[in-house]
Amino acid sequence: MHVLFVCTGNVCRSPTAERLAVAYAEELGITDLTAESAGTRAAVGRPMEPTAAQVLEGLGGDPSDFTARMLTADLAADADLVLTMTERQREKVLALAPEQLKKTFTLREAARLAEAADAKSVADLAAARPKHKADETPEDVPDPMGQDEDTFLTIGSEIADLLGVVARSVRL
Repeated sequence: MHVLFVCTGNVCRSPTAERLAVAYAEELGITDLTAESAGTRAAVGRPMEPTAAQVLEGLGGDPSDFTARMLTADLAADADLVLTMTERQREKVLALAPEQLKKTFTLREAARLAEAADAKSVADLAAARPKHKADETPEDVPDPMGQDEDTFLTIGSEIADLLGVVARSVRL
């Protein structure tokens, strides 16, 4: 399975999710997972934001050799699963690759659907979407950029928790 994570600058949330997905796959003995990330307004060529990288290491991920890049239609189209950090980013992915509708979710939405429907595949997540509607609250993971270290830790932990639900259910 090839998973694409998307956020805005591609230096905090999506690289955290990308690198944690790889770490979780190793822990779960999943050998056929590839993960990458991109940003809708990426800081192209930059490494991970230093506080995000520190939080990632504390969560068991490896920030080394990361380079931010821009979301493209090809990146979105090539993924078996696209997980965005916000609903707006999900809309941007679908504007580039509308055929990915059944494979594109916010991370929070995917975790909610995985639990609500006992999903075991990306197809199960897609099938659960109309049956398990979200409330009116956006299913977004907030952007920690410009915030204090505690905020980065809180958001990194949230990403780890949500990703853990998806990884265990859908077997990334």
